[in-house]
Amino acid sequence: MSKSSQADLIRAGQGFIAALDQSGGSTPKALRLYGVNEDAYSNDDEMFGLIHQMRARIAQAPAFTGKKVVGAILFEKTMDSDIEGTPSATYLWEKRGVVPFLKVDKGLADEENGARVMNPMPELDALLDKANAAGIFGTKMRSVIDAANPVGIKAVVGQQFEVAKQIIAKGLTPIVEPEVTISIADKSEAEEILRDEILAQLDTLSEDQNLMLKLTLPNSANLYQPLVDHPRVLRVVALSGGYSREQANTMLSQNTGIIASFSRALTEGLSAQQSDADFNGTIESTIDDIYKASVAG
Repeated sequence: MSKSSQADLIRAGQGFIAALDQSGGSTPKALRLYGVNEDAYSNDDEMFGLIHQMRARIAQAPAFTGKKVVGAILFEKTMDSDIEGTPSATYLWEKRGVVPFLKVDKGLADEENGARVMNPMPELDALLDKANAAGIFGTKMRSVIDAANPVGIKAVVGQQFEVAKQIIAKGLTPIVEPEVTISIADKSEAEEILRDEILAQLDTLSEDQNLMLKLTLPNSANLYQPLVDHPRVLRVVALSGGYSREQANTMLSQNTGIIASFSRALTEGLSAQQSDADFNGTIESTIDDIYKASVAG
């Protein structure tokens, strides 16, 4: 497995990144939307077992290949599990041609200055070593911006880049994700502050420090073009952030050079009760829609 060939696929591949990394807090909701209620499991192990079955079913779908899905973000328990008897990350790359990423953050701290930075990650180095051993290409970590507050946004971006440098030093490619909440009144202003703060941080990186960005679809099309064009940015991907898949795809298609990295919008319409034929047909249609929007820009 060559990280350079994986980097080439991420940099130039036609397609999008699937987010299969729902964690403890969001798993019950993801399962409910999939048609699995809380009475189907009695503890966390059973819950994570069921969500892994959903993720494995998606990964095994005939349409889920590197032709349209260039990468997939995994939750740690997914990385530790198998698909068809093969470790998940190995299965994705060797059987499907999909580049594996790992969600590494440990959730969010309480809001301060209109933003929520990441909780401390004292065991990050050990997790990164584990990820390297498992054949993971890159990582993803999420913060949240709830207001156009320059102090809060600076804190979020500063922390993201500080941890990103730690990840790069371990030979992995970080996805920096400072999510702007789509429902806030000053979303446009927050996005402009965020863009400028990211640009300032990017200019502190050396030529061998490259990363990816995962950003909320902006109110103003192509607002993030300077980030797309920056030499230190391998790729800019967009999260759906609560927009419907139709609206997210429409907005995505208006942003040149940005591809999708959808989670809820990817699994919309999937159900545990579907036959394999219906499930595979639904995921194929979804992949086609998101792929078209990703390559339209």
